[in-house]
Amino acid sequence: MTRHSLVLKVNGESHALQVEPHRSLLDVLREELGLTGTKKGCDAGDCGACTVLLDGAPVNACLVLAVQADGREVSTIEGVARDGQLHPLQEAFIEHGAAQCGFCTPGILMNSIALLRETPSPTRTEIQEALSGNLCRCTGYVQIIEAIESVAGAGK
Repeated sequence: MTRHSLVLKVNGESHALQVEPHRSLLDVLREELGLTGTKKGCDAGDCGACTVLLDGAPVNACLVLAVQADGREVSTIEGVARDGQLHPLQEAFIEHGAAQCGFCTPGILMNSIALLRETPSPTRTEIQEALSGNLCRCTGYVQIIEAIESVAGAGK
């Protein structure tokens, strides 16, 4: 099968790759780059576990072809902490018990980061709408929403 050359800028680092045109961004992140924090849940765009930021906007990486991300900026959960410091949202998730099994947490965090960049002080309804594509089977979302509100309220 024909492979396509592409360059992905992931978490600030450029990666030159050769990939088959049918490969999803999710599979390339996990299998080629070893970034397994982005989870493979439903592989159909229904659960949000694979949410990454593509040029700052949240997308389901399972629905994006890797070739569509050529030359674009991809942010994954691995790039959220800086210099050994957790992102304020990561800290809030810990403080509020918002991460239980943790499978959905990376996708929820990525969506939440995008939300707070766009809307620094979202309402509870705006938070719920932003997370509507992320399924969590453990928490019931209360702790997740409280964690996001605590960061938004603190102006972090």
